[in-house]
Amino acid sequence: MNIKIITLKMNAQNQLGWLALTPDDITIGHTFMMIEPNQTLKFLDSWVDDSFRRQGIFRMLWEARWKFVQQNYKGYKVYAWCKPNSLPLLLEKGFEQGETCTYVERIVEEQLPSYERCFVSC
Repeated sequence: MNIKIITLKMNAQNQLGWLALTPDDITIGHTFMMIEPNQTLKFLDSWVDDSFRRQGIFRMLWEARWKFVQQNYKGYKVYAWCKPNSLPLLLEKGFEQGETCTYVERIVEEQLPSYERCFVSC
């Protein structure tokens, strides 16, 4: 399949993105990065449509972003949070693995006063 990768600049958010498009200009994947202070770049999320996975599109997006960074941000530090299935590519590119991070979540609820949260029996 003939996939094209285009670059997007989101000025208000100090972000850049890359889209993977089919010949019909349907978006089937993306990856982003954020430009942070102190010559730091944060690689953000990537996504590839389920029906196009395992076809090298994630790697194409990653390589396009990496080539852009190498050409425009020499001397910058780059970091990323990644899922286990993305880690081999980052290690292949010379990134050093840090500590493991665990995802947590909760539903936001109304905060009750502390005396209403604790049952005290006399």
